[in-house]
Amino acid sequence: MRAEVGVLRQAAALGINYGQVANNLPTPPQVVQLLSSLRIGKVRIYDVNPQVLSAFAGTDIELIVTVPDDLVPGMAASASQALQWLTAGVRPYFPATRVTGIAVGNEVFTGDDEQLKASLVPAMRNLHAALAQLGMDAYVRVSTANSLAVLATSYPPSQGVFTQDAAPYMAQLLRFLADTSAPFWINAYPYFAYKDDPTKVSLDYALSNPSHVGAVDPYTHLQYTSMLYAQVDAVTFAAARLGYGNVPVHVSETGWPSKGDANEAGATVENARQYNRNLLMRQISGEGTPLRPKLRLEVYLFALFNEDMKPGPTSERNYGLYQPDMSMVYNVGLNQQATTSAASLSSLATSPASRRDVRKDFAGLCLVTSLAILLITQALLL
Repeated sequence: MRAEVGVLRQAAALGINYGQVANNLPTPPQVVQLLSSLRIGKVRIYDVNPQVLSAFAGTDIELIVTVPDDLVPGMAASASQALQWLTAGVRPYFPATRVTGIAVGNEVFTGDDEQLKASLVPAMRNLHAALAQLGMDAYVRVSTANSLAVLATSYPPSQGVFTQDAAPYMAQLLRFLADTSAPFWINAYPYFAYKDDPTKVSLDYALSNPSHVGAVDPYTHLQYTSMLYAQVDAVTFAAARLGYGNVPVHVSETGWPSKGDANEAGATVENARQYNRNLLMRQISGEGTPLRPKLRLEVYLFALFNEDMKPGPTSERNYGLYQPDMSMVYNVGLNQQATTSAASLSSLATSPASRRDVRKDFAGLCLVTSLAILLITQALLL
């Protein structure tokens, strides 16, 4: 019994993305009841839907809300617009609804809108100032979710470096995150690396199977049995090269589709179940990355439901733990109990995604010497 309680507490540390690009989803109160029965403790949404925010009141579930891309330039240009958005969309529900984070835009730095890129950090600064004005800055962190494509190199992890286009923006972003004690959020999907090259990328490594021998970084000699954890450490190394190795890196989205088109290798129910099972078990054990082994990696799965109105290939509509009728897509390991709000863990599973991540293996590209890498690693491990 004691072990089961420990599992439930760890499950509460797991986050999940609650997307709503569908026309057949259950009501927000029904969703909150489902999440509470599963003891999911952290949720990310992609707007500030009043019905959703109201439904989460009194649950103690931590909630990340989102500023959509189209509002970012206005917030950057006007501090009053940032304050108005916060006052109208978040403040009325706080603190009854436990908003702990605001994601400003989504994968902005890998898009094509140069004005949006230039506006992002100024908008974040104005939003943080508005939080301080309302006395909320000690409780709510401001960040933005980035695609893994902000990295020019992600393997081996010690060679992680931002692209030339992204680096100037990353320096501004990381400075803001360090000043406000906020995390760097990354959307990372090992599924894409496997799908793009299934003959060369190990499926066990992409699925984070713990029994897999994994890969050893030739510069740090750290062993990686999980591609996801390697991707996170690559971001940490890239941030360290800009002088911000102490900014924590959290996974804002990750997952594996349970169904795909004929050309989408690996998009199966069994792989989705295995990926999420392995990830949950790592969460339960409090596992950190090889670079930061004592700091449990914070992860948000994508997504709670299959969303039937998502554009793109079949996989985009099949990342959910649940169907819209709240039946399991497959046996996920977090099982509801009908008469209590407890959850029991049996196997596990589920999946997220919709954002593109890119893994570029330029093993021969070394931007720093081996000695410099060693010094960075030692500093990060302290």
